[in-house]
Amino acid sequence: MPVLQAESELYPEDLFGADNQPNLSGRVWWVLHTKPRQEKSLARDLVAQQLPFYLPVVGQRSLVRGRVLTSHIPLFPGYLFLLAEGNERIEALTTHRVVRSIPVTDQTELWRDLRQVQRLIATGAPLTAEGRLAPGMEVEIQSGPLAGLRGKILRSATGKRFVVSVNFIQQGASVLLDDFVLLRVKKDPA
Repeated sequence: MPVLQAESELYPEDLFGADNQPNLSGRVWWVLHTKPRQEKSLARDLVAQQLPFYLPVVGQRSLVRGRVLTSHIPLFPGYLFLLAEGNERIEALTTHRVVRSIPVTDQTELWRDLRQVQRLIATGAPLTAEGRLAPGMEVEIQSGPLAGLRGKILRSATGKRFVVSVNFIQQGASVLLDDFVLLRVKKDPA
């Protein structure tokens, strides 16, 4: 059986290309909660319909019959992020792959969170999905390929992990830190 190539995880390909949030022309983010194991099929349907979306996908290596294979799996199983107008959202729902669509109240925050997750994945560093996030110190990476990313530090048995969160779904992705220079982010006094 041939090994399948990685599929499109975002459409259009330059969705996160600009430094600033693009002119959305009436489109807003929706979080689509999918039926089990339907994330990639939904993504294929959305590409065919030319609807903008982001499905964070990471490579997972496994040993099968003595061969190392890489599977491309959703970082957040059961979730796909759709950028659409109301009628485009309905088009996505007609695929019958979606359990429910969740409106996003803070569009700017989700845009920033998704851009950070996409940038973290692009480094190729081994990632670990993080469920409900534990409280911790918020930091910003000052140097290296992840410079400018903001997240939290968690301590684990393997060392310090830097977590980029998608606050809207209370999940995130983490990477084991090497020698990154971290600066504590100070909150504005209320």
